[in-house]
Amino acid sequence: MSKVLVVDDDLGIQKQLKWSLTDFDVVFADDRKSAITQLRRFEPTVVTLDLGLPPDPANASEGLKALEEILSLAHHTKVIVVTGNNDKEHALHAIELGAYDFYQKPIDSDTIKILVARALHVSSLEAQNRRLMATRPSMGRIIGVSESIQTVSKRAEKIAKTDITTLLLGESGTGKEVFARSIHEASPRAEKPFVAINCASIPENLLESELFGYEKGAFTGANKTTLGKIETAQGGTLFLDEIGDMPIGLQAKMLRFLQERVIERVGGRSEINVDIRVVCATHRDLQTMVSGETFREDLFYRVGEMVINIPPLRDRENDVILLAKTFLKQYAEDFSSKVKGFSDSAIKAMLQHQWPGNIRELQNKLKSAVILAEGNVIHADDLSLFVSAEVQMVEVLNLRTIREEAESKAIRRAYTRADKNMSKAAELLGVTRPTLYSLIDKYHLEDLKTSV
Repeated sequence: MSKVLVVDDDLGIQKQLKWSLTDFDVVFADDRKSAITQLRRFEPTVVTLDLGLPPDPANASEGLKALEEILSLAHHTKVIVVTGNNDKEHALHAIELGAYDFYQKPIDSDTIKILVARALHVSSLEAQNRRLMATRPSMGRIIGVSESIQTVSKRAEKIAKTDITTLLLGESGTGKEVFARSIHEASPRAEKPFVAINCASIPENLLESELFGYEKGAFTGANKTTLGKIETAQGGTLFLDEIGDMPIGLQAKMLRFLQERVIERVGGRSEINVDIRVVCATHRDLQTMVSGETFREDLFYRVGEMVINIPPLRDRENDVILLAKTFLKQYAEDFSSKVKGFSDSAIKAMLQHQWPGNIRELQNKLKSAVILAEGNVIHADDLSLFVSAEVQMVEVLNLRTIREEAESKAIRRAYTRADKNMSKAAELLGVTRPTLYSLIDKYHLEDLKTSV
């Protein structure tokens, strides 16, 4: 059974949590010192931490100190902070410090059980991913623990030791270049160049010279001899992205290069030997293109000596959460953001969304969310994602949470409809103006006040 440490000086709450969390091995502490002792002794996966600890139970100072100590000693531990009814500010500060989630008293047994179970699940995914990255460092670029991604990752690792020409198939945004780079880095050619070229992004009349290079005077503007992408990859790996978009006229020259490993620069007469590994990728159906005579059959079999089908993000189970956490950390550093994590609504929305744009879509949504997020946590709205009513009814059991979200949305809707007039908004909501201001304070909708 997973270890859960409950840090609370209220014996009544300790008893309540003991009977609520019967599926877990629960241990207790009633102050900061005993919490650290229990942490060292039992190494719990999840900690529920009351911020109002002695000797300062009226404030959150002792609880926040305990949080910082816990995370400094065991930074993978998931800490769920428990606060009073009107102490959301301290809860958000705790999230900023690295807490996994927060919960406001009074404690509801069903809700706290769900929070702990979800924290354990996320912790398990992260631990599994760390183990895989530690034991398989050559494929360290590939993030995910789902069976589908591990199957193709293991296949890529096996072929990395060879020079077999590899074709990566998959929808746009599934990470084909990441796989290509991982194959290169796991190969004996890892210290040599990795050179990528997108066949779809270069005009047809320029692609040949980009690939094969050109001699001085080969055409107007060719003022010096220039090496192509193939030559610059000498000894390393050439990645031909979107090879399905290669012009039919250039495919014959590419076929000869793949068969003979020799090239001729544009305007040149001498053959140049090249020693490189070739990895190709496309989101197109090459078999259908062969039937339609838009892709050479002989080239199709040459580039597809080994084929790897990369699964779309929607078929990778909970990998989206691991990817999101990785990208969030990266973008928060890039944009100097204080965003630390995701709310329950964001996690539910990401798991529910089908991700037609795959990993690229996830990256784009996270970048904009990190830049635009108002607080320290990204919500579903920040991602422009929405949780269906059915999922909300199944997963959100706490009436206080449901009421808070509903009232916050109603206030914002009335405020917009009243054209930012507080008196009119209060009238639409059927409350007095002071009551509306009180609700704005309660739900931390300060942006409505500052926009008046």
